[in-house]
Amino acid sequence: MRYRLKGKRAFITGTNRGIGLKIVESFAKEGVNIVAHARKYSKLFEDKMKEISKENGVEIDTIYFDMSDVSCMKDSVKKLIGRRREIDILVNNAGVAHGGLFQMTAIDDIKKVFEVNLFGMMQLTQLLIRSMLRNGGAIINMASISGIELREGNCAYGVSKAGVIAFTKTLSAELAPHGIRVNAVAPGLTDTDMATLMEEKAGINMVRETAMGRLAKPEEIAETVLFLASENASFISGQTIRVDGGEK
Repeated sequence: MRYRLKGKRAFITGTNRGIGLKIVESFAKEGVNIVAHARKYSKLFEDKMKEISKENGVEIDTIYFDMSDVSCMKDSVKKLIGRRREIDILVNNAGVAHGGLFQMTAIDDIKKVFEVNLFGMMQLTQLLIRSMLRNGGAIINMASISGIELREGNCAYGVSKAGVIAFTKTLSAELAPHGIRVNAVAPGLTDTDMATLMEEKAGINMVRETAMGRLAKPEEIAETVLFLASENASFISGQTIRVDGGEK
């Protein structure tokens, strides 16, 4: 095992597809037991988690709630903790995309993006921190280069991800004395379903501005998350790691 994570337990949000699914697969290969979150139940998702569990000899518990539904989130986490499932690693991956000029975007739509991308993440982290304090661990938040390179049309998604970066740095300062490292990963445009939702011209421009001239692969993002969760990153906290193919 490259990362010496065997036997640890990770709570990973937004694992139904894309980057989240690759994170589950990468962690399972390292012998990590997993709580895999999705917004709603699906037999296809359940079967996929069972397949990954069997292939890698790890436990995978599934859990379902909408990141903006605080009541459901609290109930689900309470049941999980009631089964004495201690969490060593939290990966806040779930998120929603959005694009549009500020003057043409309803404030209610911006609030919905923040509810999932920032406030839901903060709520879940707050619910799980207490169980992590006993043994220490790692929290990895999924940010975005859109939260660093803020541009027109990013009043919701980009600003919410900028909030994730600020939250990461603040939480790191609070939790480092308790043995919990907190970092963020800021992917560039990645080859997932979310990328297909972008306006074609905007996507082409983002790729052109990348030194490597291509989209990121989900497994490249997952590998970075895995590193940050491991003791290989034992002296890294409060950082936002860009995985964006470099700037021209």
